[in-house]
Amino acid sequence: MAILITGAAGFIGSHVVEWFLDRGIEVCGIDLFDDFYDPQIKEANLSSARDHRGFTEIRADIRDRTALESVPDQVDAVIHLAARAGVRPSIEQPSLYTSVNVSGTVALLEFVRDRGIGSFVFASSSSVYGNNEKIPFAEDDRVDRPISPYAATKRAGELLCSSFHHVHGIGVVALRLFTVYGPRQRPDLAIHKFARLLSEERLLPVYGDGSTARDYTYIDDIVLGVGAAVDFLRARPETYEIVNLGESRTVSLSEMVEVVSSEMEVEAKIQQLPMQPGDVMRTHADVSKARRLLGYDPTTSFRVGVKKFVEWFREERRGLPTDARG
Repeated sequence: MAILITGAAGFIGSHVVEWFLDRGIEVCGIDLFDDFYDPQIKEANLSSARDHRGFTEIRADIRDRTALESVPDQVDAVIHLAARAGVRPSIEQPSLYTSVNVSGTVALLEFVRDRGIGSFVFASSSSVYGNNEKIPFAEDDRVDRPISPYAATKRAGELLCSSFHHVHGIGVVALRLFTVYGPRQRPDLAIHKFARLLSEERLLPVYGDGSTARDYTYIDDIVLGVGAAVDFLRARPETYEIVNLGESRTVSLSEMVEVVSSEMEVEAKIQQLPMQPGDVMRTHADVSKARRLLGYDPTTSFRVGVKKFVEWFREERRGLPTDARG
């Protein structure tokens, strides 16, 4: 058994890589190490995996079909986490997001088809629900009104997976991930960004009145859900399922600021800004299907998860030179 993990050096990907390696499963990780954020962060993310004899690394673009040919023959499952991420940047660069997230997914699905690989786990996003008025969000809710190019590319990925499943019999689980956070979170994401700004006693940019809410999901719970999806496909290889992975609890922006500032032991100073285009008002996952199919059971509360993140953040800051902390 061996698994190909795309986006292996990223926040979620590096945790998933380590989880499978720790269980004695060989992993081939592919990552572009692009400049969306500091590539040295990704280098550090993979430092542990590189010490493991079961890890193979490919530095390449997922759209590069020649590079995909170098994936070891023993790979029998794919976890596709690589993507151009972020709602707001996608509004500025819709062509790039479409190329990476849609064409890249097609390239991987063709690779899976040509290799005869039977299991494909696709990382989708809660953003596909748009401004869904029904709470909590369930997998059979309408998802035909995305409000950002990023969301549209993720829905396109789900549909492409469905078509390859139907035509070629590829087993697919598309996981709609809800606002993942924890150690190694990207520096541009809110919890990490706010922790850094608080540590520097700078203003926190808060968009809107603080009432927007997210279903924050701790990285360890997400990793267990991804692992369960792979196991599910091995037991039921002829399936196509869309499954939410969240904590199934919403946290308002105001509450998030309060919890992060409390754990950082710094009083938050707010810079009030207008709502941004593409931002949804609320996300809230119905995880009953994940519980039923995957045995998914998120156990990390938001406050506990933030505490763990802050512990990691402080440890990382202690190890950085002064000029690298901004």
